Order: sequence, then structure tokens, then C-alpha cells
Amino acid sequence: HVQLVESGGGLVQAGGSLRLSCAASGRSFSSYAMGWFRQAPGKEREFVAAISASGDVTQYQDSVKGRFTIARINAWNTVRLQMNSLKPEDTAVYYCAAGLMTTIKADDRGYDYWGQGTQVTVSS
Repeated sequence: HVQLVESGGGLVQAGGSLRLSCAASGRSFSSYAMGWFRQAPGKEREFVAAISASGDVTQYQDSVKGRFTIARINAWNTVRLQMNSLKPEDTAVYYCAAGLMTTIKADDRGYDYWGQGTQVTVSS
């Protein structure tokens, strides 16, 4: 059983940066692949980024490549999403997710645990 809590959201101007964190509880954090998803008003939830349990493989949505970086700190049961060069279209509620899977996935299949979400608003 894994519980996830996101933090770090807020209001930022276009071109600015935010760092989101996801704190996980549970005994086997290092066994889980971790992902970030987001949902904007009136839109479907979409994949943002993921990192494998080992940390050796990452995947990003095309629109955030080069701007966002996902990383994990297993010693602190934490996953971070560094977001740079933010755009108004990045505005959404961001969710952290965890799942046991051999290969990370760019959809919500295989992610069994979800956080409550944190709001990111980018103004222009």
C-alpha cells in the first residue's frame, strides 16, 4: 500500500519555474515506477512524465520535453518534477502516481496509487 502527497504547486508567471514534490509512504517505494499526470479545466487527464523504479529510464510528453525534468530520491521516498519555462497551457492540477510495472507507461494503466493533486497556475 502506497500513499502519495503532492506539494509545490502555486501561481507563477509565464517563463518562470516551479518544483513539484511527491512524498510517498510505504515500504517498497524503490520498487515502484512513478509518474506525473495533469488535468486542465474541461480537459482529459494527460500524461506528463514518468521514471522507472531504478531511475534509469524517463519518459516525457512531447510538449514538456526540454522544459520539465523528473527525478527520484529513494532515500527520502520522494519524486520531483522540475518545471522550467512554464507556459499558460501548463496550467492544471498535477497528480503523482505510482505503479508496479516492468516498463513505464505514458498512460494511467498500471498506476495503482494516486495523490490528491496540486494546482499549478501560469499567468501571462
